Amino acid sequence: MNEQKIKLKKAANVSVTTIIENYTQSLLPSNERVERAKLVKDGVRKPPLLAEHGLSLLIDVCNDLEQHCVLMDFGGSKVGVPHNLEILEIDVNAIEAFVISHGHHDHIGAIFEILNSLKNKPRPVVVHPDAFLQTRFHKFPDGRRVPIPGLKEGIIEETGNQMILAKSPTLLAGDYALATGQIPMINDFEKGMPTAFYEKDGKEYKDHISDDMAVVLDVKDKGLVVITGCGHAGVINTIRYAQEITGAEKIYGVIGGFHLIGNRGEAIIERTIEEMKKFDPEIIVPSHCTGLKAIQKFEKTFPDAFVLNASGTKVSL
Repeated sequence: MNEQKIKLKKAANVSVTTIIENYTQSLLPSNERVERAKLVKDGVRKPPLLAEHGLSLLIDVCNDLEQHCVLMDFGGSKVGVPHNLEILEIDVNAIEAFVISHGHHDHIGAIFEILNSLKNKPRPVVVHPDAFLQTRFHKFPDGRRVPIPGLKEGIIEETGNQMILAKSPTLLAGDYALATGQIPMINDFEKGMPTAFYEKDGKEYKDHISDDMAVVLDVKDKGLVVITGCGHAGVINTIRYAQEITGAEKIYGVIGGFHLIGNRGEAIIERTIEEMKKFDPEIIVPSHCTGLKAIQKFEKTFPDAFVLNASGTKVSL
């Protein structure tokens, strides 16, 4: 257990905009908490937002006279995130820091394009050292092996930005945002991705995806917001670790990929839901790799907290 708590500042206002994820839907309604991307500008219909198997989230934090902006992940392709940022009229140069949730290909697709386009470099880019593991693959029961492309060493420095290797919790954005670093997998049901392996020195090893990390915010008078990439360490493990390192108990919101898809993921949906009930978050935005069955279950179990996500969705916290 962490005895010394991280001094995470409380934010007055936070918003999380999904730059890209697996779904796009231009007809979803907005409300006081959720703003959908506008279809028309100056009487002209805007180009459509893209969706892809990937994730990218823009985190805006405001407090009095301070404003901070962090981008978590870069989607799955070179084109999706740059395209959507342009359509959403978001200036990448307003982003002061970047977090890579883990090194899998669906979270780093446009990393070079975005980081290389920045002015006034360097900007900090937080990443776990294991994100650069190049020998990852899926191993299936029938013997098939499918490579998992990953983050290439030197790519961050090549763009002129500052790489921050972080196994431990790391504060960003004027201490209003916290990258968790490596998340302990301690409960008895979240055991990672069973097909994930890597090679080292000619031998095969189970890949626990130890580079998986989340971003944590503390919204004044409301509680913690936990933002995951894929949640390979387990969304419940992630939330509990956020509580542990900050000393805060109240969970206000949970946003991101929960990886409850596939046979192993779907087998723990019910247990995940039961554990999530104990936190009783006011906002739940399952995204990306959560899976349709799990998303439907979250909507049914948490009807008031649930938000159906899509590319371009902005959630105000």
